[in-house]
Amino acid sequence: MKKIYGSAAEALDGLLFDGMFIASGGFGLCGIPELLLDAIKEAGTKDLTFASNNAGVDDFGIGILLQTRQVKKMISSYVGENAEFMRQYLSGELELEFNPQGTLAERMRAGGHGIPGFYTKTGVGTVIAEGKEHKTFPTGPDGADETYIMENGMFADLSIVKAWKADETGNAIFRKTARNFNPPAAMCGKVCVMEVEEIVPVGSLDPDAIHLPGIYVHRLIQGEHEKRIEQRTIKAA
Repeated sequence: MKKIYGSAAEALDGLLFDGMFIASGGFGLCGIPELLLDAIKEAGTKDLTFASNNAGVDDFGIGILLQTRQVKKMISSYVGENAEFMRQYLSGELELEFNPQGTLAERMRAGGHGIPGFYTKTGVGTVIAEGKEHKTFPTGPDGADETYIMENGMFADLSIVKAWKADETGNAIFRKTARNFNPPAAMCGKVCVMEVEEIVPVGSLDPDAIHLPGIYVHRLIQGEHEKRIEQRTIKAA
């Protein structure tokens, strides 16, 4: 089975369609699948729903698709660095579903493991819980009942993620913070396309160091990536 493709556009060929649901990896500006996002922009696919920790910034990450009005809805936990996102949301041009950060990651992971729903205490008593099933469990002190809400597992049409290094079958290693959302995002898509900084021969990676098994990865590309700093802090002289 061919997994390695020559470019992002080639790897996405035949997968994109208007109105699709895409799970995207990345945390802040770390580990964003920038080459695949650029290819989606060039393809002109529209009315997209994105599940991602964030919406990038105005000229990077999912932000480039907001600029071209290709995104219909965002499912996110943090969107504070994107002025265009804020403008579209406040003007009613963009739908937004806020998820607590851990809940979003678990929804992705659950979908990847075939789990359609799970209960969590996070969000109980807030707007997050509105319209969701509530259930009590004897998890409190001395077996006292505590309230939980049910969250749905996430099942995306496509996952796009970025890894530091992968072998030719897609076994992948992520660098530091990029490991936060990329593995669960990769798991929950019907098809997963992954971009990496380096592809190495099978057997080159320590099996105990693998963060994402290649069974989750369907297509793979290697490319050059920009190293962005989200908030630059400089020590005074």
